[in-house]
Amino acid sequence: RFREKESEKETRSTTLQLNCNLSRILETMKLLLASLMAASAAAFAPSSFQAASKTALSETTADLESLAGKLNPIVKFYDPLGLSDRNFWGTSDEASIGWLRESEVKHGRIAMFAFVGYIVHANGITFPWPMTLAGDPFPKVSSAPEAWDAIPDGGKLQIMAFVGFLEFWSEANRGTHYMKGGKVGDFPDFDSKYIPGGALNLYDPFGWHKSRTEEEKANGLLKEINNGRLAMLGIFGFLSEGAVEGSVPALKGVIPHYSGEVMAPFTKSILPSF
Repeated sequence: RFREKESEKETRSTTLQLNCNLSRILETMKLLLASLMAASAAAFAPSSFQAASKTALSETTADLESLAGKLNPIVKFYDPLGLSDRNFWGTSDEASIGWLRESEVKHGRIAMFAFVGYIVHANGITFPWPMTLAGDPFPKVSSAPEAWDAIPDGGKLQIMAFVGFLEFWSEANRGTHYMKGGKVGDFPDFDSKYIPGGALNLYDPFGWHKSRTEEEKANGLLKEINNGRLAMLGIFGFLSEGAVEGSVPALKGVIPHYSGEVMAPFTKSILPSF
């Protein structure tokens, strides 16, 4: 009996020690995860700005008003939400306006790709080669968003990873950040040490801009902004008519109905199960 009691004590002591060690491990893991998350957030968060910056910032509300008059002499400056007067992340007005301008150019470019891509898929135009290594062809659909639903999860993740890489490269390799007076809409060239091939440089793959004057480049950016705004309206018109028939009278009967969730791209995927 004495040995049994001693054995029970040892068992309880061992169990208690294991529980303590497990608790310590869990606490360590929590701290590690928190540190990693904080580091990741700090890596992608905008840098803090001091009140007196050595870099000359050129983005002001007055610049926006002047730019608006060049983009649309009829509407001119229009900011109903007052975004140009807000300071994001505790930065300056100029830094916040730089971020807004870069966002508009970026979303305009994406919308132009989306607008053309919608028309291409809606007309059943696909690449001639297989979509997957297994030999599956690219989907031919009547409603363009259905093409996205038909892409395997692996393909969707590759697309997201590629876009994420472009975003990382753009933010990490700018000479002067657009929130610190850098050029809006400029995509830094890829370093030939890591990614060979000048044609991969997205901002100017064919070198057309090298011989253009600064005035010509500025006029080109104005055209790009207007085209991007029009493309954003166009792609949302397509998506709206597909989701709610008759919501865009001009597109009624042209855009087929889409029963999926255009604002939830991973609905038809294994990902939501996680």
